[in-house]
Amino acid sequence: MNALRPVPRTLLRDRAYEAIRDAIVAGEIEPGAVVRDAELAERLGLSRAPVREAFSRLVDDGLLESKPQSYTRVTPVVAADVRDAAAVVGALHELVTRIAVPLLRDKDVDVMRAANDRFAAAVRAGDVDAALRADDELHDVLVRVSGNRAAAATVARYTPLIRRLERRRFGEGGNCRSAGLHERLIEACAEGDTDGAVRVTADIWHTLADLADAD
Repeated sequence: MNALRPVPRTLLRDRAYEAIRDAIVAGEIEPGAVVRDAELAERLGLSRAPVREAFSRLVDDGLLESKPQSYTRVTPVVAADVRDAAAVVGALHELVTRIAVPLLRDKDVDVMRAANDRFAAAVRAGDVDAALRADDELHDVLVRVSGNRAAAATVARYTPLIRRLERRRFGEGGNCRSAGLHERLIEACAEGDTDGAVRVTADIWHTLADLADAD
């Protein structure tokens, strides 16, 4: 993965933010690494202004820490921070699941099944990027169908903190998420079983909280 590549001139602030965020989550920029706006601006083919704005957002997200006139660096992976993020993101996934299940159409469930197939194949192949991408695609169906923009924005903001630890576990040969749990979630969704889908969603996110406790 090479997240730090030149980006189009449109939506520069957002594109700079996404590129640097993805590089941090992927470990391309490691925990503790000092980042410099001039250096990253050159690598991204941007001016320094959108990179500085991206830095500010990433500090708010907990992926960077900054000391004025001294340094800006990538934060370490801290179990307590991951656990807090997992609690918030998990609660919101339960919320959107409760809203979305009665609204799901057959084609939405088909998208979830296809995403889980890709997830399982990626886990077997040891392809971390593909596995986490497929996981996002599966859960994003419920976020999208729910129509709750506040939940979607908060999930997008705090999920990267969790992903860093998940990626490390995958790299160590672990499996942070279960295709079997996904299958249970999909079946509950297909049956219109809102309470069952919410219970499985809670199980998925409790697994991630346990992952942080074990770190």
